[in-house]
Amino acid sequence: MSDQEMKIFSGHANRKLAEDICAHLNVPLGGLTIDRFPDGETNVKLEEDVRGRDIFLIQPTCPPVNTNLIELLIVMDAVRRSSAMRITAVIPYFGYARKDRKDEGRVPITAKLVANLIASAGADRVLTIDLHAAQIQGFFDIPVDHLYAAPAMLRYYEAKKIEDLAVVAPDVGSIKMARAYAKHFHATLAIVDKRRMSPDSVKMDYVIGDVKGKNVLMVEDMIATGTSLAEACAVLKKNGAQDVYVAATHPVFCGDVVNKLGRSKFAEITVTDTIPLPEKVMANVKVVSLAPMLAQAIMRIHTNESVSSLFNYAVEEENGTDSNPDS
Repeated sequence: MSDQEMKIFSGHANRKLAEDICAHLNVPLGGLTIDRFPDGETNVKLEEDVRGRDIFLIQPTCPPVNTNLIELLIVMDAVRRSSAMRITAVIPYFGYARKDRKDEGRVPITAKLVANLIASAGADRVLTIDLHAAQIQGFFDIPVDHLYAAPAMLRYYEAKKIEDLAVVAPDVGSIKMARAYAKHFHATLAIVDKRRMSPDSVKMDYVIGDVKGKNVLMVEDMIATGTSLAEACAVLKKNGAQDVYVAATHPVFCGDVVNKLGRSKFAEITVTDTIPLPEKVMANVKVVSLAPMLAQAIMRIHTNESVSSLFNYAVEEENGTDSNPDS
């Protein structure tokens, strides 16, 4: 395929990221009109020809989740019915990922349902970043390129040259990511013991590992309500930690998260631009752009080159050979 055959479109979810990706690729953002019927239904019209083209649609399914998901599906349907050659759904943040299994009776596996909807709407391929659970890749019956924010975050924190660093996993689910960061920085690893009491309530009492007198970097895939991070920060400070930093990929930022994290004593909270930040956010929040990485991945997909080198955590896994930490 030639560069002229590639077109990039964006829904409303994160147009700024789409514009940044297009700037890196030196291609224009495709013309697309999305509006609403009087009853609230989504209406879509492509403003340019896509017949025989390689189409990339950029749309994270972040809040408002249902609106952005439906937008993604309807735009893909419009592209498919307009005879596009291939459609890649670029979903920097994949919503509905929490329900990836039946952990009790009479509940859905919503992540699988959404994967089915995306494929049925016309996606031939999916490009995403830091899935909440890596096994969600297997829910798709189409190719999935699962990238990681870690390389960009590692470069950012390397430049800060933080001394006496300890990397902390705020829960068991973050241990693998935290271990990779710790190995890269030759830092100690610690884990906060978390017990979830309800969807918006957690209890943290213990730190497994030594953080006394150390600067701490907590790593997470997302920040939603901020409850876990605020509680973890308090426990770390109680155990003698000095400055506490956070590296989290997706700033979902729902509920009272701004006030909650604002009251906590974080030195800095670093997120990426997979999701737009709210208008009012804490002064200590810094954004690391993933537009260059996504632009490179899009170009490699377009030219049928390997995307696997972009999976690299920039650190060796424990076996010393696996560059993809979730393969």
